[in-house]
Amino acid sequence: MAEELGLGFGETASVEMLPEGDSSRPKARARLRARSYNVHWSLTCCLLLLPVLAGLTAYLLVCQIQAQEDCVPQIPNGQESGSSHELSYAPFRADRDKPRAHLTVVKQTPAEKLHQKNQFPALHWEHELGLAFTKNRMNYTNKFLVIPEMGDYFVYTQITFRGTTSECGDISQRKGQNKPDSIVVVITKVTDSYPEPSQLLTGTKSVCEISSNWFQPLYLGAMFSLQEGDKLMVNVSDISLVDYTKEDKTFFGAFLL
Repeated sequence: MAEELGLGFGETASVEMLPEGDSSRPKARARLRARSYNVHWSLTCCLLLLPVLAGLTAYLLVCQIQAQEDCVPQIPNGQESGSSHELSYAPFRADRDKPRAHLTVVKQTPAEKLHQKNQFPALHWEHELGLAFTKNRMNYTNKFLVIPEMGDYFVYTQITFRGTTSECGDISQRKGQNKPDSIVVVITKVTDSYPEPSQLLTGTKSVCEISSNWFQPLYLGAMFSLQEGDKLMVNVSDISLVDYTKEDKTFFGAFLL
């Protein structure tokens, strides 16, 4: 069956109409329904996958942040910090895990008043009781504080001296000069690689002008690069003048920076 359509300007076109009972219409509707079903199914799958992808992304970010927090950058010795390729990562070491020690004075024996091998006598210390301690492989033995590992250490000591008289020594009549008495404290390092002890710190004070019943604290402290096995001791000019009555007056210690 055909109909004529007016196109204007006197022209016409014929369109052939399908019969109402044509079997192609149900097939077309079925195809449309199938396409609509596929589109809805695809959208549903996408919506279901979005939470899964979001959760996986969040998990990966959390893992990456934790991995970065477990590592801190360390710059190798002797290298500049400006070059990023020279940075290495190592686990963070808490200060509580570093070697350290604080020793307090004890009463010295009279036999230690004499000088030995052209050195001042060395003090011995308490390393366990009261305020004293040694931690993380720092060891005290036979007047020596033994360094357990290589590194930069802050070494310190305070020696309090106490006396009852103040004599300035003999006066030389020919020179007309006084030779004042003094107190001396030395922190000494002993190492197996060098035969002679080396002085790390030295402090001296004159007691010539101090009146009777005097006391004088002398403090020393500085940073040193030490090797494993180095031994530290404190020497004084006169052990009999060291005040050992209280542990906060005379002490000795070191800790890794």
